Amino acid sequence: MVTRLTNFFLKTLREDPADAEVISHRLLVRAGYIRRQAPGIFAWLPLGLRVKGKIERIVREEMTNAGAHEVHFPALLPREPYEVTGRWEEYGDGLFRLQDRKGSDMLLAPTHEEVFTLMVKDLYSSYKDLPLSIYQIQDKYRDEARPRAGLLRGREFTMKDAYSFDHTDAGLDASYQAQRDAYERIFTRLGLEYVIVNADAGAMGGSKSEEFLHPTPVGEDTFVRSAGGYAANVEAWTTEVPAAIAIDGQAEPQVHDTPNTPTIQTLVDLANAEHPREDGVAWTAADTLKNVVLALKALDGTRELVIIGVPGDRDVDLKRAEVAFAPAEIEAATEADFAKHPGLVKGYIGPWSEDGPVLGEKSATGIRYLLDPRVVDGSSWITGANADGRHVFGLVAGRDFVSDGIADVADVRAGDPAPDGSGPVELARGMEIGHVFQLGRKYAEALGLKVLDENGKLVTVTMGSYGIGITRILAIIAELNNDENGLIWPETVAPFDVHVVATGRDAAVFEAAESVVRDLEASGFDVLFDDRPKVSPGVKFGDAELLGIPRIVIAGRGVADGVVELWDRRTGERTPVPIAEAAAALKG
Repeated sequence: MVTRLTNFFLKTLREDPADAEVISHRLLVRAGYIRRQAPGIFAWLPLGLRVKGKIERIVREEMTNAGAHEVHFPALLPREPYEVTGRWEEYGDGLFRLQDRKGSDMLLAPTHEEVFTLMVKDLYSSYKDLPLSIYQIQDKYRDEARPRAGLLRGREFTMKDAYSFDHTDAGLDASYQAQRDAYERIFTRLGLEYVIVNADAGAMGGSKSEEFLHPTPVGEDTFVRSAGGYAANVEAWTTEVPAAIAIDGQAEPQVHDTPNTPTIQTLVDLANAEHPREDGVAWTAADTLKNVVLALKALDGTRELVIIGVPGDRDVDLKRAEVAFAPAEIEAATEADFAKHPGLVKGYIGPWSEDGPVLGEKSATGIRYLLDPRVVDGSSWITGANADGRHVFGLVAGRDFVSDGIADVADVRAGDPAPDGSGPVELARGMEIGHVFQLGRKYAEALGLKVLDENGKLVTVTMGSYGIGITRILAIIAELNNDENGLIWPETVAPFDVHVVATGRDAAVFEAAESVVRDLEASGFDVLFDDRPKVSPGVKFGDAELLGIPRIVIAGRGVADGVVELWDRRTGERTPVPIAEAAAALKG
């Protein structure tokens, strides 16, 4: 098939769009693949739809190989199913909510677990109907607070979401593995490097959860991996808990004046200068207990403060805290919060004071107090004495203070021991390209999806959920395949197989180009033909580089000698071949 630029809907731009922050956004707009409609919302032009369609074709083929069947649900859905599962509230401000003319609450679906579940409930009632795997490729909507980076993080995006239905846990394991294997084949065919990491299920719920991350320094996710094979994103990391320490024989706590020490480093410097350790070892930040005050905003709008005690050489990772306290929103305590709680002395907060805890509270501040898992019974700390300019030394966990629970939310460091004992970990950045969940029975239980088993007994169906971000993958491929002049698509997803460029005004050049185009079409190539008659060679070459079709045929001055040039955008090489042999050379 041949597409001619003289009547193709395409307009390239010479300047980068002002709002573009990443390479893929800049090039996809400039090359006429997408066009911004609003922040995080893009229109798809013919070139973009062609690339998107090729990614979808690969996904569909591997879904078929995995035994899944395609369906299609609407994006506009009623409130009720999401209210039953609790996600109408849990999604908070991220959900697009609207009402129809009758005042009925509706939403633009961020994901479709509920309606998939109800569809199967409506049609199936026996274990003989299972296992079942169904999927769709559909647009999703999430009201991102800061939509940025073009297609990498938008408010409307295309996903493939698949769901498996089994009546036994063993069946779920098999369905999950089939989808997981399909994902590996998909990303291999797309030429994407990936790492499979343990992940947090978030608002999806369920038990087992794994992300497919593409390692890249510009990725928005941090993950850890060990040489022994452990891999997890930081939200799913679990800290190795040290052994408890004997309390008997430890000295009683002592309170010292520590003026002008609102930071950990100033405290350590003063401690070494004025209160050195008896064993001669220098105090470090790891000997201090940092107390971080966070505000938790619940779905009903109520606000609660919580204090988290972490070793002073660590910081609270807000992404890990968001997971730990979900669905509440997390933010640092404000000056207004401190004003409402005079027991919070900024820079000198601690779980203990000389006056003892507030009546009925474990913490001296009267605010819920949680500890990092490393703060084990018997460990001794320097921490705030809840008095301005004063710290307590030798405060022993389990003897002098206790907590209201554990909060494993401190940052993860390179060299930390992997939870599975496979050695120290390193940190890397990545972009999520796929996610697989074992949802279990959460949605089936909430929505009443049951079938009769082999014994005629009603059992709740167990489910899996499997997502791939189609448009995000397109953007990632664009991020990976470009140079200073434009895109360079892999052949598997390029919008056309070959780009033929006729340069100059000589009729013989256009005749030669037409001959090559006919031969390419006869050989089964999908061809883009730049047949514009009054456009300079420089503009045509610039457009060819910008569009990024990896194989280009140039009909130019060489036509007089009976040759055209084959231009490989990936290597930059140009090879002259006889006009009549161009199609065969490309086919070979």
